[in-house]
Amino acid sequence: MFKVITIIIKTFFTEKNIPYISLILATFLWGSSFIALKITFIEFHPVHVLFFRMLIASFCFILVFRRLGKARYQKGDWKYLAGMCLFEPCLYFIFESIALKNTSASQAGVITSLLPLMVAVGAYLTLKERLSKKTLFGFSIAVCGAVALSLLSTETDLAPNPIFGDFFEFLAMVCACGYTLLLKHLTARYSALFLTALQSASGTLFFLPPALLLPLPDVYSTNSVLAIIYLGVFVSIGAYGLYNYAVSQIPASQATAYINFIPVFTVIIAFFVLDEKLTIWQLAACGIIVTGILLSKSSNKQ
Repeated sequence: MFKVITIIIKTFFTEKNIPYISLILATFLWGSSFIALKITFIEFHPVHVLFFRMLIASFCFILVFRRLGKARYQKGDWKYLAGMCLFEPCLYFIFESIALKNTSASQAGVITSLLPLMVAVGAYLTLKERLSKKTLFGFSIAVCGAVALSLLSTETDLAPNPIFGDFFEFLAMVCACGYTLLLKHLTARYSALFLTALQSASGTLFFLPPALLLPLPDVYSTNSVLAIIYLGVFVSIGAYGLYNYAVSQIPASQATAYINFIPVFTVIIAFFVLDEKLTIWQLAACGIIVTGILLSKSSNKQ
């Protein structure tokens, strides 16, 4: 048994596959973040959740400040760095929060699935990354699977203004696209860890004023506090750090294809943690997503 495990590790955990493993881990953590957010939003205002998760992440980075890696600043980089931080976490989290308060999770999921194609086109136009027909075919399959998975999910939340919410979800994806393209440009001179730390610090400062204006809840549970700590350490540091590293190693368009794993992990984790339904059709949609991502990966081999 030990020999079999050793062979599997040597086969899959190669230097070439590390960026892809990082993306899978990042999307798993992002998928789990929706569960954590559901827990925290019961007792805390979204602004407080966003502020405290950024604050916790920033504090962790201060403890390892000397290990943040390279930061070779060039004249004019402040525009790209500021743009990256403004896109995500600042504007992205605002638009995402507004969207989820007004539209259904399934409709938001459909719009989220557009991100890989948006980045692929953007990377082709701005970064001159190769965009083959096989890549587009793989992306299209993954998007279809993500749309199907979202539409097949059991809706439990109210959607008081879906058109308004869908518009802000689209704005969130525009921010995510801009963030990814700027990130790819910056990773040539800055380490993934440094850029992740900068995002956390900027998010802390950005959400500080509204967090001070809004009153904290009088009563809150240990589960909510633990969920916020999880969001700050494992999601804000872990997920973004892994994703930023992967984008620095492979084409941006290829990295964002893995974003479609997020609804897959969310559905699976919700099944085990929140006792939500997981139907055979949802499992089939998950299989379609994985197939599309594998096709897009194989068509982008350097």
